[in-house]
Amino acid sequence: MNIEKETKERLLNYGIKPSLHRMAIMDYLIKYKTHPTVDTIYNDLSPSIPTLSKTTVYNTLKILTDQGAILSLNIDEKNVRYDGDISNHGHFRCKICDNVYDFTPEEVFALNIKSHGDFQVTECHVYYKGYCKACNGKISL
Repeated sequence: MNIEKETKERLLNYGIKPSLHRMAIMDYLIKYKTHPTVDTIYNDLSPSIPTLSKTTVYNTLKILTDQGAILSLNIDEKNVRYDGDISNHGHFRCKICDNVYDFTPEEVFALNIKSHGDFQVTECHVYYKGYCKACNGKISL
């Protein structure tokens, strides 16, 4: 399936009316797995979409998050990050380079709380912080 069709279908499946800005932001989040901030999205898209404002990016991300089409990550103390991958997975943020990486459910969810009778889990956020492989050699303990 081409990315434009996937983007439009994702928006429609979550009850979001496709517009130029919504399509561009959703498309960006599907294509780039970098867990971008509002500023990153705005800076990357605004040269090709002159009518895009930072307010539009904020508002669009809120709609996409509220409707469940994307994830909002509070892994970074300074900025909210966004993830187009809404499957169950965890995240790791490097304290030096600030990159955010995905972890598979098998790597993260060793505790199967969903099978515990006292809870009904509807979502789970797992965040790890530390040093990525590239930055690990840069730290002095």
